[in-house]
Amino acid sequence: MSASTSETFYQVMRRQGITRRSFLKFCGLTATALGLAPSFAGEIAHAMETKPRIPVLWLHGLECTCCSESFIRSAHPLASDVILSMISLDYDDLIMASAGHQAEAILTEITEKYKDNYILAVEGNPPLQQQGMSCIIGGRPFVEQLQEVAKDCKAVISWGSCASWGCVQAARPNPTRATPVDQVIRDKPIIKVPGCPPIAEVMTGVIAYMLTFDRIPALDRQGRPLMFYGQRIHDKCYRRPHFDAGQFVESFDDEGARKGYCLYKVGCKGPTTYNACSTVRWNNGVSFPIQSGHGCIGCSEDGFWDKGSFYQHTTDTHVFGIEANADKVGLGAAGLVGAAIGAHAAYSVVQRAKQHNVNAGDQPANSNEQADNGKAGDPS
Repeated sequence: MSASTSETFYQVMRRQGITRRSFLKFCGLTATALGLAPSFAGEIAHAMETKPRIPVLWLHGLECTCCSESFIRSAHPLASDVILSMISLDYDDLIMASAGHQAEAILTEITEKYKDNYILAVEGNPPLQQQGMSCIIGGRPFVEQLQEVAKDCKAVISWGSCASWGCVQAARPNPTRATPVDQVIRDKPIIKVPGCPPIAEVMTGVIAYMLTFDRIPALDRQGRPLMFYGQRIHDKCYRRPHFDAGQFVESFDDEGARKGYCLYKVGCKGPTTYNACSTVRWNNGVSFPIQSGHGCIGCSEDGFWDKGSFYQHTTDTHVFGIEANADKVGLGAAGLVGAAIGAHAAYSVVQRAKQHNVNAGDQPANSNEQADNGKAGDPS
């Protein structure tokens, strides 16, 4: 294990028969996936040629495994490239071959050998009620395993909304007292990658960034990577022009739905949800919920499970920088358009009338001039 962990990403790729050309192409694709300029491909290549793979310990608390299911379907970069080359995934009780005491011994070995140099990835959250007995790992409460492994880690990645916010396990009345990771681990850098689940390429992108630049990515005030959570889904949604024009789906499968109108009025939370769904999308960029005809439920936002019906829209989403919400914007937009059309029509009528008067006034004058010129030129 120690030998594999000390290998660089490039060494592993070469050992697997990957050509230099393919390696550089991979670095370029990784830069693109991270939203970086093409010039960063060289920096990524240098990092992967010189830096040893990152030891990663992946723990599971209260969760449904959807984050892991998403991660292994990553296409850019491939999850296999991340697991087998970019990082050394030394512990993950979901996919590892070891079990029982052998598996738990790996935690002790890595935490001691790579003290302050390994990453702790957490999927799910710890329940604190009843001394944490609602989630038992290796014969003891998960919260104890989490605190022990986090003690000497370099940074913590909270995968998904369970680890980031608590998710459905923490929904009212929360009988197990399921608690987000950052409320238990307070002395380590924590990168939140929320979503139920997060997008696969977002997960692998965060790891690729940390390997390349040897630091955590820039975070927003809630602890999410800005490169993936810096904009609302609404900002890049292909249905946004319909929102601005006041064209909404009023009920599923109505005429507006068939025309691809905005889904805001049937509950879409895109205007209040920060994520990369409308740009990165899912299933290798094939689609995302809004493109499939269903509104965003805001699964990457804190407390989305306790905010009422997924099909009830909010009424305070302001647009155009003024105090107007989306319920009024359609009428307002229609009024502005109608006023503009009316003004243009009135202006056109006035202009035509003016032109007509000018032409009508010029014709007799020209006729008289021609008559006078004719008389003046008459030799008789």
